[in-house]
Amino acid sequence: MIRLLLILLVAGLPLRAEEIVADLSQDRISISTNFDGSEILVFGAIKRNAPQPVGTDMAVIITVTGPREDITVRRKARRFGIWVNTDSREVNGAPSFYSVSSSIPLSRALTPAEDDRWRITTASALTAPDMTTMTDNDPEFLEALIRVNTAAGTYGTAEESVQVRDSTLFSADIALPADLTEGNYNTRIFLTRNGEVVDSYATSIYVQKVGLERWIYALANEQPILYGLLSLFIAIVAGWGASAVFRLFKN
Repeated sequence: MIRLLLILLVAGLPLRAEEIVADLSQDRISISTNFDGSEILVFGAIKRNAPQPVGTDMAVIITVTGPREDITVRRKARRFGIWVNTDSREVNGAPSFYSVSSSIPLSRALTPAEDDRWRITTASALTAPDMTTMTDNDPEFLEALIRVNTAAGTYGTAEESVQVRDSTLFSADIALPADLTEGNYNTRIFLTRNGEVVDSYATSIYVQKVGLERWIYALANEQPILYGLLSLFIAIVAGWGASAVFRLFKN
């Protein structure tokens, strides 16, 4: 079924030497109270109007970028027996989620110059001049940001995870964690040869909270005072209920 869909999509495209045609298994994800993560299938084909070049390294790279947010990266040091913040860097517009998948090792799939141009690898994406104050001169902070988010499952690089068949069809499963931020997740697909980008394709996945999760999210962001009062009331009621149950069993 997927193969037939790709053939139909390719048939209607204008002529180009090599061109990416792609789609997603779903373009919308709903987050409910029992949401524990999801997986997106990215699939596509490479349309050619001439024989493909011989003796070149062909690669497909897929990136998924979550909604951006401002964060502070802090360095801690031990002073007089306690850990305190000693230095920090503000990162403006850091992606809440960033995933890179490739069909071959990135060292072969992408030259440093093309990485700087397209901001594909995680480190390059986080040092883009239009989105962050973190520069290559702050390697410790950059490494810490990537390390913490990788451990949390929100940043990741999966080399050789994109499957390419007959040098034409490709597919990859992109895992999304349970604690997704609501918003658009921009997906980019690159076709490279000898490390040079020859074509790219962009689409997006929309993530939205639904049901009770949506109501709580909207209340916290749109009416923070009411949300705070409601949280306080629930805490008081819960405390009183626990105390009443304890007294009941004690007697």
